[in-house]
Order: sequence, then structure tokens, then C-alpha cells
Amino acid sequence: MFCVFALASAAAVSQTGSRTAILAPTPPLGWNSWDAYGFTITEAQFKANVTWFHQHLQPYGWQYVVIDEGWYIAHPGKYAGPGSITLSADGRYLPAANRFPSTANGQGFKPIADYVHSLGLKFGIHIIRGIPREAVYKNLPIANSGFLAGKAANLLDTCRWNADNYGVKDNAAGQAYYDSILRLYASWGVDFLKVDCISSPYKAASIRMIDTAIKKTGRPIVLSLSPGPTPLADAADVMQHAQLWRISNDFWDGWTLPRDETGFPQGLKDQFPLLAQWASYAGPGHWPDADMLPIGYLGPHPGWGSARQSRLTAVETRTLITLWSIARSPLILGANLTRMDAATESLLTNPEVLAVDQHTTGNRPVIEIGPGGAQQTGNIVIWTAHEGPDTILAFFNRTGAYSIVKVSRWSKLDAQLDKSGYRVRDLWLRKDLGRKSSIAVSLPAHGCALYRLSE
Repeated sequence: MFCVFALASAAAVSQTGSRTAILAPTPPLGWNSWDAYGFTITEAQFKANVTWFHQHLQPYGWQYVVIDEGWYIAHPGKYAGPGSITLSADGRYLPAANRFPSTANGQGFKPIADYVHSLGLKFGIHIIRGIPREAVYKNLPIANSGFLAGKAANLLDTCRWNADNYGVKDNAAGQAYYDSILRLYASWGVDFLKVDCISSPYKAASIRMIDTAIKKTGRPIVLSLSPGPTPLADAADVMQHAQLWRISNDFWDGWTLPRDETGFPQGLKDQFPLLAQWASYAGPGHWPDADMLPIGYLGPHPGWGSARQSRLTAVETRTLITLWSIARSPLILGANLTRMDAATESLLTNPEVLAVDQHTTGNRPVIEIGPGGAQQTGNIVIWTAHEGPDTILAFFNRTGAYSIVKVSRWSKLDAQLDKSGYRVRDLWLRKDLGRKSSIAVSLPAHGCALYRLSE
């Protein structure tokens, strides 16, 4: 019995020569500039973060480095008039050369991607779905096509929170525009494309057209969609066309956060039910994405709020990484890596925890326990997963008080646990706890525990 005491797919596949490879066979591990730099990242800042990432995280399997929103804006936050956006003669955004000097040679992001690739890493960028308004106003030609921008643009389809683009029509001109930008990104050496303002509401036609454009390039580019919540009703479609898709609105550094009518921003406590709903859809080449990790130092210009050390406590930060790992969400770090603290770094480089995110199967929540031990949506959440013959157990305390969870028989958690006793290892402590037929798990407020059971 349990006792609780409260005390004070198709899109995943690309052709590589004669071989068929799965894109994102495991949840991507990476870093994105948004949580620390917002619109303002520069080439020097990006390379400084990449250098730290290469030295400290890459040895543990971390792979992707991504420049987020607004890389084509010359003076973000200061000037938005004519000339503030860098646009080619055929209506495609180009990196702002004052912020990314090596792109001034006409090769776009290729020199930066080459630097990233020289370190054995993979390079990504962010875009907003659609076609630049300036390209539409000027009715610029669409590269390698007989179309003009006006034929591709849907003037009634705009992004609620970004005014840079119009949507594109589901027609030949719209496809030609997406084809043109994906050819450009492939020539730069882009490995990861985050497309924003596309999952909620769900823009099925644009997602399909972008996926089609990626496939035409012949380059294996991982497609990530945001923000959520992506509708569960569209699970089959999104699994066919993308490798990552957001399951919530933007997640930020709080256990609970006041939210607006769109669900922004999302707190950690509210990610539990969403990850539970999407658990059965996670697998090679298709990963429900609980969003970036807003931990460590968020500055100098975070995408939301003022520069700060993450407001998540050390306990909550461990819970965040444990929940993302047991649910097999991508782990995309948002911190300013040049100001990384040792405690946060240690959480990101625990190989036994990372293995849960990268290598387990059958991940699912098995029970939730409310006040007094009643099984209901509530306080204690327990997940199981498997890695070979071993079972992984994750315990979470969603209450604001210290709690103890007693498991009197392992089979209560998983029918496959049919032995009377198992060897138990604490994955965060990296410590063997001996053979046990039962266990009492002590959980601080908002805390967690992560174990491996072996015969």
C-alpha cells in the first residue's frame, strides 16, 4: 500500500545517401539564447557560450546550440523603422551584420555554423512562421520561382505577439517561399530550426509546407515547433511533420506563476499534467517538448523579465530536470553559460540522470496520490520507465510541505516488478542503497527522488 505523510515519425526520417536515418532519435540536448539574451545575442556572446558548452556539456552528450529570435534586427529594442531589419532582395531575412560581423561577407550564418561544426556541435536558428511584411509591401520576388511575395502572403494571418511577418497561403507561392528560405538555411549549415507562432493555434498547412521544404533540401534539419500548447487532437499530424513540439505556453522560472488568458507564463507545477497527457507520444524522432530550462543566470536581457538568477530553488531545479528526464522531454538549457554556477552545472552533467532522458522506454506516470493517500490528481506523482532489465522510478512532491511516500510492495508501482526485492540506486546521489523489498521516500517541498531498480 501507499502511505503519504505531510510533515511541517515520417518527419523523423531523412535520407542520407542510401541509408535511412532518424532525425532526433533521442531527445535533443542543447542550449538556446532566448532565456538569457532575448532578442539581443551577438556573435561574440554566442561564441562565448558555445565555447563553454563545448568544454563543459558536450562531453556528456549535449549537442545543439541555437540562436533564438530576432537575429535579423540591427538594433533590437531601440529602433524598428525602415532599415532596422536585414532583408535580401528576394525577401529573405539575413543576419544583422553589426551583431554578427562574420556574416557580412554574404555567406549568412555559414561562418558561424562552420565554427560550431568544427567543435563537433550542431547549429540552430529560430524563425517566425510566414513571410516578412517588408517583402510583401515591396512585393519582392521569391527566389528560384516565378512568384512575387504578394502571391504568397496571407494578410489576414498574423502572429499575435510578433508583427514582423504575415502568414503564407497554402498555395504554390507559399510553398515556394518556404522552399526558398530552407534552401538558404541549408546552405548556411543549419541543423536545427525552431519555428515560432505555429503550434497554438495549430497551423497545419504551414507545418506541412515547412516539413516539405526541409525534405527538398536533402539536409537533415530537426524541426522544432513553438509555442504550445499543441492540441492533443493534432498529435498524429505533428508527429508526422516535426521532431519537437511544445506542449505548453512559454515556461519560466517559478513553481507557480500568474498567467494571462493565453496561459503565459507557465510554472513548473503545471507541467506535470501536460507531460502526463503527452507521455505515450514520445519516441524516436518525435518528442513532446516541455520547453527550455530557465535555470542558472538569466541575463543580461532575458526573454521575459529583468536579468536575474533563476527564481527556481535548488530543490525545484532538480525536480525540473528529473521531470523532463523521466518524461523524455528535450533538454534545452536557457542559462547564460558564461556565468554558470557549479551547483547548476553538476545537475546538468550527471550521466545517470541524463541516461534516463536519453535511453529509457515505456515512460509513464503510474499514480498520483492526494491528501490522506487518496489516489487523485494531487500531491505525490510517481513515474516509471525501463532501461533494459532495470526499472526507473521518479517520485515528486507537488505540495509545499515535507512528505514521505512509503512503497510496501514494488508491484504496486509496476506489474513487471514481480520480485520480492531489488537493488536500489539513487541516481542523483549516485549511491547504491542496497537490496530492498520496500522503501520510504523522503521528499522536501517541491522535491523529487530518482531511483534505478536492478535484480
